[in-house]
Amino acid sequence: MYDKNNVFAKIIRGEIPSKKIFENEYAISIEDIDPVATIHVLIMPKGEYIEFYDFVSRASDEEQKGFWEVFRKTAEILDLKENFNTLTNSKKPPFFVQSVPHFHLHLIGGKKLKNITKW
Repeated sequence: MYDKNNVFAKIIRGEIPSKKIFENEYAISIEDIDPVATIHVLIMPKGEYIEFYDFVSRASDEEQKGFWEVFRKTAEILDLKENFNTLTNSKKPPFFVQSVPHFHLHLIGGKKLKNITKW
């Protein structure tokens, strides 16, 4: 079940401040508060999706298109059209485990600040 009180849901509702990069009616991009590189942004849909597979299997075509528009615009704003990494986490080990139960994509670029192997 989706937790409506997770930190990203609160950011989307404006209850917790964030440094927004770009937003449309379907998604938002914000600066990560614990960056692993000089550019580290989180992109998240505004709908209630727990993880990536939940989003791609349940979100409407409009929501998915709006999410990827925010991704593209954010990459353009940050001049990351050719030199970036993306990462999304899953709910269960053995891979990186998602810490907030709201689907989000990490867009990472610039200079590496720390190792993410323990992330």
